[in-house]
Amino acid sequence: MYLSKYLKIGVLLIILCSLISCGVYSFKNTIIPDNVKTVHINLFTNKARYINPQVGPKITDALVQQINNQTKLTLTDDNNADYQISGYISGYDVTTSGIGSTTGTQTASMNRLVVTFHLIWVDATKNNKKQEFNVTQNFDFSSNLSLQEAEVSLMSDIVKNVSESIFNDIFGNW
Repeated sequence: MYLSKYLKIGVLLIILCSLISCGVYSFKNTIIPDNVKTVHINLFTNKARYINPQVGPKITDALVQQINNQTKLTLTDDNNADYQISGYISGYDVTTSGIGSTTGTQTASMNRLVVTFHLIWVDATKNNKKQEFNVTQNFDFSSNLSLQEAEVSLMSDIVKNVSESIFNDIFGNW
């Protein structure tokens, strides 16, 4: 009985050691090469037609928190970090997403805020390999609300969803 317990522990340790020594570490669904130690995140700006001055800094802060909580990377102000992340909000647009009918007249019942974020990621460990891509998230709200009213209730979702998409695109197993 004690032998099988120690055997199980031994097998588990062997598996754990083999995973650690493979040159890549994984932490909470992230894949980061072991030679990547530092990351620099520039403050995200807003280049959309409509500018909400809170969104860029809040997304920056949320991404910093995710990196601190979900990776072993060290955040640095050094522009020579292993990973350099920058970007900007390129789209912040409202469209109609639902039509309702009131006494025979069709009116917008739902609006959609479409937030597009342009991400620039430089991997200095791979000869400054640069990747650029867009992250787009949609947020529906009642047409009875103005954009400013909707932003109050949507802000936490906007920040959470956009920062998670950015994090997953950089550090996820894709």
